[in-house]
Amino acid sequence: MARVSDEELHQLARELADKLLARGWMLASAESCTGGWVGQLLTSLPGSSQWYERGFITYANAAKIEMLGVPEATLATHGAVSEETARAMATGALARSHAHAALAISGIAGPDGGTPQKPVGLVCYGWALADGTAMSSTCRLSGDREEIRSRAVAAALRGLIDLLE
Repeated sequence: MARVSDEELHQLARELADKLLARGWMLASAESCTGGWVGQLLTSLPGSSQWYERGFITYANAAKIEMLGVPEATLATHGAVSEETARAMATGALARSHAHAALAISGIAGPDGGTPQKPVGLVCYGWALADGTAMSSTCRLSGDREEIRSRAVAAALRGLIDLLE
C-alpha cells in the first residue's frame, strides 16, 4: 500500500483547521515517530497561526519526560509506544501550551526497532481537549517507514477531527 498522498494529508489538515476555527480553538501537537510531520503539514496551510499554537518533537524518552511531563513510571511500565504514553503526551502538550486541543503520536516506523510484542508498524495516538477529555487508540500499520509515518499522520488528524464532531 502506498503512502498517504500529499493531497489527502492537506485535505485532512484543512478539515481540522475548519473545525478548530469554528470553535476559536488552538491546537498543540506532540510527535515522536513522525518527527514533526504533523507540525510541518499544519503550518503549510496559510493562516495556520490562527489555530495552530505549537508542536513538540519528543523522539527520546527524556524529551517526553522533560518537555511533556510524561511520568517516568508510565514509560517504565508501558513503554514509549503505548496508549498510556500517547495519552500522557497529549495531555502534557495541552498543559504546556495555550491550546484547547492536542494530539500525540508515538510508534515504531521501522525498519528496525520492533519486537514480537510491539512490532514495526505499531502506532499509538493520544488526543486531549481542554474540557478534560483524553482519548487514545492503537493501530498496526503496514508498509515501509514512509508509508507508516504518513498513515500515522493521517490517522492522528482523523482521530481529532472525529473527536471534534
